[in-house]
Amino acid sequence: MATSPSGLPIKTIPGNYGIPVLSPIYDRLQFYYFQGHMDYFKSRMTKNNSTVLRTNIPPGNFISPDPRVVAVLDAKSFRVLFDPSKVEKKNTVVGTYVPSQSLYSGIRPMAFLDTTEQLHSSLKSFSFHLLASRKSYFIPAFHETYSSLFDSVEAKLASGPVEFNSLNQIAAFDFTCDAFLGAVPSEVIGPSASKKAAIWLLFQVHPIVSHLNKFIPWPIEDLLLHWVPLPPFLVRREYKALEEFFSKAGESLLEDATSKFGLSRHVALHNLIFMTIFNASTGFKVLMPTILKWLAHAGEKLHKKLAQEIRLPVKSSNGEITFDALGKMELTKSVVLEALRLDPPVENQFGHARTDLIIESHDAAFRVKKGEMLCGYQPLAMRDEKVFKNAEDFIPDRFVGDEGKKLLEYVYWSNGPQTVVPTVGNKQCPGKDMVILVGQLFVVDLFLRYDTFSAVHDGMLLLEPRMFFKSVKKASHK
Repeated sequence: MATSPSGLPIKTIPGNYGIPVLSPIYDRLQFYYFQGHMDYFKSRMTKNNSTVLRTNIPPGNFISPDPRVVAVLDAKSFRVLFDPSKVEKKNTVVGTYVPSQSLYSGIRPMAFLDTTEQLHSSLKSFSFHLLASRKSYFIPAFHETYSSLFDSVEAKLASGPVEFNSLNQIAAFDFTCDAFLGAVPSEVIGPSASKKAAIWLLFQVHPIVSHLNKFIPWPIEDLLLHWVPLPPFLVRREYKALEEFFSKAGESLLEDATSKFGLSRHVALHNLIFMTIFNASTGFKVLMPTILKWLAHAGEKLHKKLAQEIRLPVKSSNGEITFDALGKMELTKSVVLEALRLDPPVENQFGHARTDLIIESHDAAFRVKKGEMLCGYQPLAMRDEKVFKNAEDFIPDRFVGDEGKKLLEYVYWSNGPQTVVPTVGNKQCPGKDMVILVGQLFVVDLFLRYDTFSAVHDGMLLLEPRMFFKSVKKASHK
């Protein structure tokens, strides 16, 4: 038997794609409605006794040209997706489906560009500039926005459980725009600002999401979302309002984009909209209820530990939340990383093989042909029992201490290992550090304000857990 350069036996990739047209539709229904994402992949791993296998990925016919992928589902094989020399990521950000460029005023946003495209380098440099120039605004903008959110939670609790997601949708969008642009969309556009952003987002990702509303029967939802693209003209009015807001509020950034990075104002503007809403705000919209879910699951014992860790460095900073104070909160950061490990905001990563490849799992190697689509399902890759002990469990202090830090190279939520730095030459999220910061700020604000709380998880709402606050206990001291 042939072996790979590291000595692993080269095997034929198991699995199959079934009957054209019919099997992709069947698989889509399994993926979204009957098995769910996790069990869809787990069942095929079990059936084929392999973490590298062939399968279909939604949405399938007739909305994407080719649903066939090679799935890489363990921590080792998944890493091939991070190597730009082996994998091309042109138009793969949402998988086998490519949204219409009409949704972006005719441009291709940075997320759809491969690292070999010159525009990718210019746009990613611009994104680094945005993050660096606005970093000092992140903490105060977050604290102001989420203090208001918690005020609303407390006011509504007298009438019963309070849904967190609807409040967080507004807060995440307001905070992100305030942090990036110094303007609050709910004040400029009006209370419907976050809904306009959410509708525009839905028109981009509807083929790859489900559970839009628990009152819509799944056959109707599948027909509406997964068979044909929704026409972009239906969201033109919403996008126009967003475009006007970003054009005015982002004026200084857009000037920098043209003068410092050689971008046209048109390209810079629509990438700024995409980065703020699709990449950042939507990620925070998913991240906060995810952290809340795991904190609620862990209970009061963890809450007490977090409150103790958080309050002392804040008190030592004259009651201010500072970057230095956050740097002393090792458990808090570990909680955020553990939530991202178990439930990353983006579940799948995709890419086409640039050349014929040999990819390796822990115990075998496999040949992949040039042009084949690779699909990595992150929640499984980051629950690899050969890397993470008790991988299915939420362990708050998993990443604390020297041994915990060794595991960071297997935390992939940012489209790259946690130990790697985003550069213009890779596809790793340029806002990786900001996401960790924002997750920490959420936990910090929560436990500066409360000793403990109770909340319940009531199913999924698109990509995020639907969470309800049931009670809060105000902080006995700060």
